[in-house]
Amino acid sequence: MERYVAFDIGDKRIGVAVSDPFNTYALPSQTYFRKGFKEDVAAIAEIARQKGATVIICGLPVNFDGSEALQTEKTRRFIEALKNATAIPVVCEDERFTTRMAHDVLISEGMRREKRKNYVDALAAANILDGYLAKLKKGV
Repeated sequence: MERYVAFDIGDKRIGVAVSDPFNTYALPSQTYFRKGFKEDVAAIAEIARQKGATVIICGLPVNFDGSEALQTEKTRRFIEALKNATAIPVVCEDERFTTRMAHDVLISEGMRREKRKNYVDALAAANILDGYLAKLKKGV
């Protein structure tokens, strides 16, 4: 059975989300606070292994018009290093608006700004994974 684990890769934090046992929806899991590139790649590969991932989905940040930005290149470098650090297949998913949606949800729930940084990235990763699961259901 497939198990999907998604990552929202940022400069300071990496959000983690996992699929439910039936791959119907995504569950925010945790937020990893970055320490250093090599250590981060190893830690993310280990998190994927611990979660039982059969496929890793990484959010790829692009501009609103779909063009690539500086953050896109940084994220691609991380993804390439992750591919080299694990035998688990790694795929990219457009992450436009996922962090904004996560912030909006947390704000609507009345969460204070200081606490949001602990949850927003995991929720953004869940949004990334939900997008990927929706594509799978449509056969895209």
